[in-house]
Amino acid sequence: MAAIGIDYGTSNSEVVFFDGNTHHFIKLDPATPNSNKIRSSVFIYYEHDLPVPPAEVIEAKVAQIKRALTDQIEKAKDNYYEAQDPREQNRFSERISELRSEFHNLPALQRKAIQLLLKDMTVQDLSLQELVETGSFAFGEEGFKRFLKTPEKGRLIYSPKNFLGANLVAGQAQAFVGMIAKQLAYFRTTAEQQLKQKVDTAVIGRPVQFHGTRGKEGNTQAIDIMAQAAKKAGFTQVQFLEEPIAAAYKAEQTLTKLTNTLVVDIGGGTTDICCIQLAPDKTTNFDRQQDVLAVTGTRLGGMECDKNLIVKSIAPTMGLGLEMSNGLPVPPTYFSDMCAVDNIPKLNHFFSDEYGLDIAQTKAMVKSPAPLSRLQTVQEEKLSARLVNSSRLAKELLSSKPEITLPLHYIEADFDVTIDLDDLNRSMQSWLRRVKKLIVECLDKSTEPPEMLFITGGMSLSPIVKQAIQDTMLSHLPVMEGDAFNSVCEGLAIQAAKLAKNS
Repeated sequence: MAAIGIDYGTSNSEVVFFDGNTHHFIKLDPATPNSNKIRSSVFIYYEHDLPVPPAEVIEAKVAQIKRALTDQIEKAKDNYYEAQDPREQNRFSERISELRSEFHNLPALQRKAIQLLLKDMTVQDLSLQELVETGSFAFGEEGFKRFLKTPEKGRLIYSPKNFLGANLVAGQAQAFVGMIAKQLAYFRTTAEQQLKQKVDTAVIGRPVQFHGTRGKEGNTQAIDIMAQAAKKAGFTQVQFLEEPIAAAYKAEQTLTKLTNTLVVDIGGGTTDICCIQLAPDKTTNFDRQQDVLAVTGTRLGGMECDKNLIVKSIAPTMGLGLEMSNGLPVPPTYFSDMCAVDNIPKLNHFFSDEYGLDIAQTKAMVKSPAPLSRLQTVQEEKLSARLVNSSRLAKELLSSKPEITLPLHYIEADFDVTIDLDDLNRSMQSWLRRVKKLIVECLDKSTEPPEMLFITGGMSLSPIVKQAIQDTMLSHLPVMEGDAFNSVCEGLAIQAAKLAKNS
């Protein structure tokens, strides 16, 4: 039996097995050769017809059809009594008999109801729970490509992890259990195929604070969903470990003496900080909570930068800042709602017909409506996830280039937006201030000062982040080199090996 570490991330996920000496990276995405990462997004879709509506919906439609038949019967009766010609009376009498026969033929009424419901139904009409229970799943690049090719066939959940600590309406929590169970089961079976042994144990990374506004209650809900999903996926033993602590376990492998280390983990959805005592003679210890000097975290990750970059640099080319004929600006909420890929209710509201009508009315009130046509296209064709993904790519490209031209031809032919490093810098400043505040909070809580800095997570590669945190704020600390993308999962795999040994 093998134990694996699972870094279930906001943007990407990873699975690693540690044999006591070497880390083995599981290749999760067949569509991305030589990559041990897979998109965390899920595309749930229907190849052919949508599922038959629930019984109560069918019954309601049957009742509606029956009411219409009753009205027709009553009208036929009136015509029968008003008719003077016996032949005409006979015709209405036959019509009444036909309608009564149709009224009492329940199987035929149910078939008709289903046909009518499916005719008008779209994927967006299905609840998340219905979607998870009846749809097909596509992961990684295959799922994203399916979404780009046929968005009307399904629904893309851009980052399932970001919803786990949020307010979930009836049925949504179990929907996420089912959805994440599918992902974890895929991770487990893929690991089994590559390791050629059974996998029954996992240590799964968790942020200090899950994305959401519910505090401890949200964290409890998120862990409960993940635990249920892991059990449903076939794991018999599961432990959750805070991501910055997991990264510290990996960093510890390179130390030669006791070192108080500040770990700054800036991921796609959350930023987590911990100050922890690390030492070579502690690497085999299973419980390390006594070594944690302080830990802080919040829902503040790279995805927020992606959305900020859209609002600051792309939204002005889509109508942000235009003035309407009544002297008021085009509502800026249009553009924050457009980016709400991690908020299902808000995004569903943005994609609604009512919202589209509101944009159309606003468009009629501006002198130059062309930019708003681009917003209208995103709304009508449900392109929010694709736009946020384009912004993420722009952010990553600007890590190595001073300026890029971002093609947005899926919104409008020849629609290109030029973005430079200064634009990215401006869009990240409010986010950076909050990250710095979180670091200060961790330092203030720690009973001992750090002697070394270890920055990890995808955002740690950004020159802007390095300049603000590593070179300016914490320049007095020596920097420990590490793998920004793999440290967390490697640490989780180390803990998983200990868990298997101690069980």
